[in-house]
Amino acid sequence: MKRQAYNPYLPSFEYIPDGEPHVFGSRIYLYGSHDRFGGTQFCLNDYVCYSADVKDLSDWRYEGVIYRKEQDPRNKNLSEQTKPQAIHAMWAPDVVQGPDGNYYLYYCLDYLPEIAVAVCNSPAGAYEFLGLVRHSDGTALGARDGDLEQFDPGVFIDDDGTIYLYSGNAPMKKEYDYGRQGSQVMRLQPDMVTLAKEPEKLLPDVLDSAGTGFEGHEFFEASSIRKIHGAYYFVYSSVRSHELCYAVSSKPDGGCRFGGTLVDIGDVFLNGRTEEEAVNCLGNTHGGIEQADGQWYIFYHRQTNRTNYSRQGCAEKIDINEDGSIAQAEVTSCGLQNGPLEGAGTYPARICCHLTAAKGAVFSDPDHMKMDYPYLTQDLPDLEPTSEWIQQDAKEPVQYIKNMQDGSAAGYKYFDFHNLRRISVQVRGKADGVIAIGTAKTDGSAGHIPVRLDTADWQELYGDVSIKDGIAALYFTFQGEGQLDFRSFCLQRDTEL
Repeated sequence: MKRQAYNPYLPSFEYIPDGEPHVFGSRIYLYGSHDRFGGTQFCLNDYVCYSADVKDLSDWRYEGVIYRKEQDPRNKNLSEQTKPQAIHAMWAPDVVQGPDGNYYLYYCLDYLPEIAVAVCNSPAGAYEFLGLVRHSDGTALGARDGDLEQFDPGVFIDDDGTIYLYSGNAPMKKEYDYGRQGSQVMRLQPDMVTLAKEPEKLLPDVLDSAGTGFEGHEFFEASSIRKIHGAYYFVYSSVRSHELCYAVSSKPDGGCRFGGTLVDIGDVFLNGRTEEEAVNCLGNTHGGIEQADGQWYIFYHRQTNRTNYSRQGCAEKIDINEDGSIAQAEVTSCGLQNGPLEGAGTYPARICCHLTAAKGAVFSDPDHMKMDYPYLTQDLPDLEPTSEWIQQDAKEPVQYIKNMQDGSAAGYKYFDFHNLRRISVQVRGKADGVIAIGTAKTDGSAGHIPVRLDTADWQELYGDVSIKDGIAALYFTFQGEGQLDFRSFCLQRDTEL
């Protein structure tokens, strides 16, 4: 089978949320924070980078570690006194090519109020600490009385060379306000660290959104900026947290109007869907938009492992309409694929775009999910694809769906089916019942796979199916007693039997 660009688009063992995609030359580079599988906090690993040719988004190349936590002097001092695990994590970054041709990486350390900058002469090389963004008198931004706390920086250079920096987070509810939060925009001098213009308010938040059109979708965090057809698009995570929204303006530093939802990890708001009808467990998401080979995409992240701390990057196609609007993207398994997935061959269960229990979906944490919901996990600890690991041909973790109980459904969108006759699944666990197969959740209209399991080893089970030729979704719903884990499935045409 040909290589496919399904979601999540990076290797199954990579946990890179907050994805900021940027095209430099003929390649698209993915920058983000870096979660640790099994981690107990956000962004515990160092920054790494992946890139792909803009004409082939199925082939992402690991560029390696580009910046380590200990390179920030604020962490270096701590690392000399404490264990490395105790130093500050690096939250969501952004990268821009400066007027001097170098590349500048902007980031915040967890719970510290400043923005730091690192610099490199190539998009994915070894970045070096440059300094903290500062006022013209040299005081670090965030350190003065009256400064807002800095958060999730986004950076943009306009066609006239003006350098804009965006930052901030805001309360999700009015009662959460503590006075140093908000969306803001500022200008930088050519040195890329000194303010040329002090921060100003940009997007409304829950404290001042009445009558703005942003109500219910106010700014929360995750500033990301692009210029498209002369208009400025501000992508951000709203107070809902699980959606990315956009605002539009005719200028880069104000006058924004609410555009709509770009993507929601549970397809909430799509066709009127409510949070109670979410198709996946919910949690925060963060990302940006980018064009590759003429097509625009929205990059975002999903939750795994019953936690907010092991998040994975996904992407969907979007289109900029003639009036400048962007319709909400549906969460799919296709991702960066140029069209539906081939309706034949073997697929990992982890590419599901719908994963619910009989009672739906909840927020991704053990207190909400307990062991009542299916979830994505892997069978080995966190790892990095270092050259040593590659040379040793080490075992790669297997990511799979765990804990499918009666009524649990895993859905995949979309496949191009032709002459499909049989489906096999790799499963394990202790379960007795059937896996109902259909093109709509729980309908079982396409067939059933009998399940009688009592094993910790992966077993292959088969069932004949009947699905009309054409493009359709595919759902697997377990009906019965016990629980099973789901690793992969194989679609077989009649010519292959």
